Amino acid sequence: MAMGLSGFYSKWLATATITVALAALSASTAVSFYFCKKKSEILDLKVKELEISLNSSLQKCAAERQGRIRAQQALREALTAEPKAGNLEQTSFYPMAPIGFVQSCFSTRNGTPRQPLLVPLARACLVFNSARVPPASLEGLVEYSHCWIVYVFHLNTDLEKLWKQPSRSKFKAKVRVPRLKGGRMGVFATRSPHRPCPIGLTVAKVEAVQGNTVLLSGVDLVDGTPVLDIKPYLPYCDSIQGAAVPKWVMEDNMLAVASVSFSDGFSSLLADCWETVKKKSLYASSDELQCLISLQT
Repeated sequence: MAMGLSGFYSKWLATATITVALAALSASTAVSFYFCKKKSEILDLKVKELEISLNSSLQKCAAERQGRIRAQQALREALTAEPKAGNLEQTSFYPMAPIGFVQSCFSTRNGTPRQPLLVPLARACLVFNSARVPPASLEGLVEYSHCWIVYVFHLNTDLEKLWKQPSRSKFKAKVRVPRLKGGRMGVFATRSPHRPCPIGLTVAKVEAVQGNTVLLSGVDLVDGTPVLDIKPYLPYCDSIQGAAVPKWVMEDNMLAVASVSFSDGFSSLLADCWETVKKKSLYASSDELQCLISLQT
């Protein structure tokens, strides 16, 4: 009988222990769940607060951007407004200035090729103003074979017309065209340097890039030409297949020279001249310079 009571007591004690353990576990789980729920609610509140703050910042940035755009538009309109009659100080302009200058083998307009790439040996250095154009701006340009150059016809003899009122500038609507034997054509149908805005566009071969200098060949630029911009030549979009031009553009040049001959002693005189300036020359020898003269003529 004693053994029976003892076994019952042991069994009851085990059951009670398990019940207490389960109760403790359940209480612990309930407490953990409560704290997790509370923590989740706090995090949700913080997320909502951050979302509100982010939306407020985005709206503020958008308002500031719209304000800057409106200010820029107003400034642009003021700068490009038509000048009042008789007020030359209010001339329309855009904030453009040369970013570099050309050091060319052609010192005068006479003798400079009329079009680019006609004389492959025609060389030049485009030297950029490091204060306006950091050398890092030229990184990657040497990987292109050619580049476009936007420049100013700074030696035009009619630049004073730019400072006159449009009604008094008297820009010629038509210009004489050599290929038309002096016949006239609308200025915008030609490459004439005498234009309402004396801006030129040419293409040149990129030989090398050294610091803030680009070495070019095939140029049709005179020495001292101010450059406004330079862009890489992209064959896939710059070369237009099937592009049409007027017949007079394709006519042979009546001024073409059949052959070139040099007088006795010319080569030695040229060699002496080259020796004097060879450190500043764009050519490695007087023979290269003579070859340039032959091709250019």
